[in-house]
Amino acid sequence: MERVCIERSVWFGEAELIPDPHRSRGWTVAVDGVTQSFVDLADPTYLKLPYIAWIAQAIDRHWPAGAAVSATYLGGAGCTLPRYVAATRPGSEQTAFELDEPLVELVREHLALDEVPGLDVRVQDGRAGIQDAPDGSSDLVVLDVFRAGSVATELATVEFLTEISRVLRPGGLFAANIWDGGALEFALRAFASVREVFPHVLVLAEPGVLLRHRAGNVVVVASTRELPKAELDAWGAAAANRMSCLTPPQLAGVAGTGAPITEADPHEDPVPPVRGSR
Repeated sequence: MERVCIERSVWFGEAELIPDPHRSRGWTVAVDGVTQSFVDLADPTYLKLPYIAWIAQAIDRHWPAGAAVSATYLGGAGCTLPRYVAATRPGSEQTAFELDEPLVELVREHLALDEVPGLDVRVQDGRAGIQDAPDGSSDLVVLDVFRAGSVATELATVEFLTEISRVLRPGGLFAANIWDGGALEFALRAFASVREVFPHVLVLAEPGVLLRHRAGNVVVVASTRELPKAELDAWGAAAANRMSCLTPPQLAGVAGTGAPITEADPHEDPVPPVRGSR
């Protein structure tokens, strides 16, 4: 049966579920024309969006293969990463906070959300979800929050990241997807915020983004224990991946530095909105 685009008004815009022409059970989740997720119902380990693949690579190298983890996600949409973790780490207990209830219901209705083992999707603001979570209750926290194309800069403060570190178990992994319009002003400040909280931090991005040639995604991963930089370097160097993995001194040498974002010193300059695929 021919698949067609499914459209519905949601809280943060007009959502679309767009069938992929090359994968028979692949769907793009978009809001106001901005890609939020790509989901392959036949193969949850297929990760089309590069930044999701980068986070997955960090997860795969931070723990032994197949080891179950307790995970918390701020931002859900199609729940691509929770599906990946459920498939590759059976027995994982996962919670995703997604504020847009109509979007959750759309994904639940058409993209088999309730069939993801061990996943609890809660219609709740991610900040409140973290603040309510017990100390040391998660191995993994992933921050990937966008309101359609708008960047949630208030979630990059030192104060909120300190709350995230409280929720993480010792040696756990924090990963954040950051969009920057090209100047890297927000990304560098957000990176500095993470460094204030975690002793081990890496940034993952395409070289063109780090050199300010274009807008794009910057992923920050952090932990209280050493991160697998050499393995991420080797993976990123493969021709198909085009991902650079930089330490704080390396990032400073390439792109400079920024001041941490705090409640007393927020990031007030507008971040250019996301357009199209991210």
